[in-house]
Amino acid sequence: MRGTSRESLAKAQEALAGVTVTEGLGAELFSVAKLLDGNGSLRRALTDPARPSATRTGLAQQLLGGKISAQALEILTAAVSGRWVSGRDLGDSLDELSVQADVAYADGQRKLDDVEDELFRLDRIITAERALSDKLSDRNIPVATRQQLLHKLLQGKATDVTVRLAERAVDGRGRSFAGSMRSYQVAAAARRSASIATVRVAADLSEADRTRLATVLGRQYGRDIQLNVIVDPTVVGGVRVDIGDEVIDGTIAARLDEAQRRIAG
Repeated sequence: MRGTSRESLAKAQEALAGVTVTEGLGAELFSVAKLLDGNGSLRRALTDPARPSATRTGLAQQLLGGKISAQALEILTAAVSGRWVSGRDLGDSLDELSVQADVAYADGQRKLDDVEDELFRLDRIITAERALSDKLSDRNIPVATRQQLLHKLLQGKATDVTVRLAERAVDGRGRSFAGSMRSYQVAAAARRSASIATVRVAADLSEADRTRLATVLGRQYGRDIQLNVIVDPTVVGGVRVDIGDEVIDGTIAARLDEAQRRIAG
């Protein structure tokens, strides 16, 4: 998302920060994003830069007032009042805001840690289970059927917020299930100004080792770090850490590879 669209999203995020986040707010914002996906005329009307801001917000309030909560309408109004590089950016922003609303609700319920852990674990399970991953990503299977499959998998094993987010990832709005799930993990980490570090080790880390590693990485990057630890038998000693596009590879295998490159030099 570029330029003015990013600024308009920031304005809508301020509106989200100023409302009382209810359990259903995220679902409402996502439903509006889906509405815009299926109605090009409405999408263009709400993002047309030739129309005054008051006209666009008035249209949004006229069409959706009384059909969504006051909080959702306030956020939508703030979004529509902005300027968008493309009409699609408004729907994408409402989608992003819907996730932030669910994450904020989990935080308010003191369940943010649970949601982060559950999203990570679910992502790993589905990545490992190819048949399940294929089913969840198969667009020839109705969305409702795939969501029901996921609901059965998670029922009684995850928080309501995690279940809602996972079901939303099945819909995806054009994104892959895996891509949506990872963006949700980033949103959960961002809620507490953290970054996600994916840590690969041959044997699981103790709580003390996790704390020390998170502290060291936090000092290096100047922010809190959320560790997602993966036990990977292919790791030969040491630790491999991925943070965004950066890789810190302290494994024996990496050092051997580097030595071989120098010898071959």
